[in-house]
Amino acid sequence: MMELSWQQKEAERLQRERENEYRRLKTGVDYSWLASTPRSSFNISTGERLGLEDLCSKVPPSCCGLVILKFRDVIQANEPEVHEVSGHFRSVLLETLDQLKEEQEAQRLSRQWNNKRAMSMNFRSRIKINPFGSTTGLTTAGRA
Repeated sequence: MMELSWQQKEAERLQRERENEYRRLKTGVDYSWLASTPRSSFNISTGERLGLEDLCSKVPPSCCGLVILKFRDVIQANEPEVHEVSGHFRSVLLETLDQLKEEQEAQRLSRQWNNKRAMSMNFRSRIKINPFGSTTGLTTAGRA
């Protein structure tokens, strides 16, 4: 969540810089030295924040670094507006959770397959097959 708020502030800063550059090109005058930087103006709604916090709580700690790297890559590739940042964060979280779910399902199926395979191997190893049938009766009958 800290990464989200930092990315939102960074998106606001970039948006202000773009607007200032546009004004500078349009008017030909640079008043940026005169203006002070405004405070953060965009905040996500409480419901959206709670939804994102819920998704964040489902991500295991071992995957947090991966989520942050993916989120930074998405932000860098798209250069979104401030109001789009939380949507990108949500999509990265959902994508990561889907990948984790698929990996867990694959591991479960692999374990299930290995267990069935091990059981069938144990069953086969217990049965000793003699292709010539039982020879115990033949040896005693032949001697008599």
